[in-house]
Amino acid sequence: MSEPSPSFLSQQLSMAVTSCKQGWQVIRTRGPGKITFWFIALLIGIAAGFAALLFRKGINWLQAAFYGTEDVQYLHSFISGLNWYWVVLIPTVGGLIVGLILHHFTNDARARSVGDVILGAALHDGRVETRAGIASAFASLITLSTGGSSGREGPVVHIAGVISTWVSNRINADGITGRDLLGCAVAAAVSASFNAPIAGALFALEVVLRHFAVHAFAPIVIASVAGTVINRIEFGGVTEFTLAEYVDLQFYAELPAFLLLGLTCGLVSVALMRSMFWAEDFGNYLQAKTGWPRWLRPAVAGALLGILALWFPHIIGVGYETMSLALTGELALHEAVVFAILKVAAVAITLGGRMGGGVFSPSLMLGALTGLGFGLIATGVFPDVSGSSSLYALAGMGAVAAAVLGAPISTTLIVFELTGDWQTGLAVMVTVSMSTALASRIVDRSFFLTQMERRGIHLAAGPQAYLLAMFMVARIMRRPDDPRAAEEDACWDLINEGTYIDGTATLEAAMPIFDSTGARFIPVVTLSADAPPELMGALFHVDALKAYNRALAATAAEEHS
Repeated sequence: MSEPSPSFLSQQLSMAVTSCKQGWQVIRTRGPGKITFWFIALLIGIAAGFAALLFRKGINWLQAAFYGTEDVQYLHSFISGLNWYWVVLIPTVGGLIVGLILHHFTNDARARSVGDVILGAALHDGRVETRAGIASAFASLITLSTGGSSGREGPVVHIAGVISTWVSNRINADGITGRDLLGCAVAAAVSASFNAPIAGALFALEVVLRHFAVHAFAPIVIASVAGTVINRIEFGGVTEFTLAEYVDLQFYAELPAFLLLGLTCGLVSVALMRSMFWAEDFGNYLQAKTGWPRWLRPAVAGALLGILALWFPHIIGVGYETMSLALTGELALHEAVVFAILKVAAVAITLGGRMGGGVFSPSLMLGALTGLGFGLIATGVFPDVSGSSSLYALAGMGAVAAAVLGAPISTTLIVFELTGDWQTGLAVMVTVSMSTALASRIVDRSFFLTQMERRGIHLAAGPQAYLLAMFMVARIMRRPDDPRAAEEDACWDLINEGTYIDGTATLEAAMPIFDSTGARFIPVVTLSADAPPELMGALFHVDALKAYNRALAATAAEEHS
């Protein structure tokens, strides 16, 4: 008796299952197609959006738990009424917890942030460190909840990078796809964190990917919109800040003042960046001099913040209350100046103490205070041709943040989206352009790129500088069994002359040797402390140039696709 034939429904179900398996296999081995990629971008956007939302809600919940306040937007007003020992103890204990987390789960006890995401996009095919990234997220959550004077955007961007890295590894994404997915995750996280879809998309392109390739634009926008929708489902369509009403805006007469404000903000942003780097170096010096364990460093920083907050509670946390007061013109001149100086000190202590967090929100607050102080002076000296001092605060907020991030386009837009005010674009654009033009000449383009430069990674100079660091000498050299290998005797002659390179080095170290010696090839050796060099092969100049040229061509093709 013949077996009954399967029903039409079961046949279709079986075919669908088979197609899904085959599609998954294609994605894993060849990468996703365009439509599939956009769908993956949407899912990453949703995941990164929820991660940003949970991070923000987590900060609010923990701050309320630690400080006992119902409205964390007015944290500094509440802290003023706390007993002094709580003001000092909470950030100290928070710093201790942060130090222990980073000590056990990272190799250098340093919280990951936006700079590491930029590095992942440039050198690691869009991947970031997963274990250290998750630990950094928890550490930054504790920092921001216990009074650390930094921002939430840095940790949120790295969390998004961890999500995209997991997806990229699952689907075996190549470098271009991995970077695009990273851009999608970052755009969604920024959009969900600040309710700023336009700025979120442009931030990913301008700051992280550092190009505006057309092929990346659509999926990044899709992810950015997804992140914004998640934010608005929870918080509605409200803006982060409410501005004072401008009555009479004397734009054209005031333009010279905004040009001068831009230069002032450029210098202030450089002072902020230099103070953070100085605090990092001073912390390293103290740690080496005293022999303190590295997990104690954030606790010391937390104690210093707590002591400072006894007199100036405004420096605790992100500082949205003080920022709102500046944008509405409710601070006096001396308050704006003092709070700006103290904010620089507090941010330097927080990040120099390796407590974690980002620099975007602090730079917004510092810019608003700088702009307000400048505006109070300008409107006082020239009352007949001046508008509101709050307009200067808005322009200053964008100018300092743009210079610190090295992102004039996305920062200008995020200021508009944070405030909902699109009528003051000329003033903000003029101020931002002058600030970034000045600051970028003094530092290496931005805070993040200067961070990388201090680590010996030359991202600021462009692909022609950092691509050399991507190629290990051992991968490009010709081994002794290669038909075109260098003669062994010739290799040993060069080794005896002192011309050779370690197999673990990169082309960044090899190319200067070619330039200085004029050699056709360099022997590649294995070096050990108590043994003579062991010959591995030879790196030929022509092979190094071919690899470098292919990388440059691939980068140019990606950026212009």
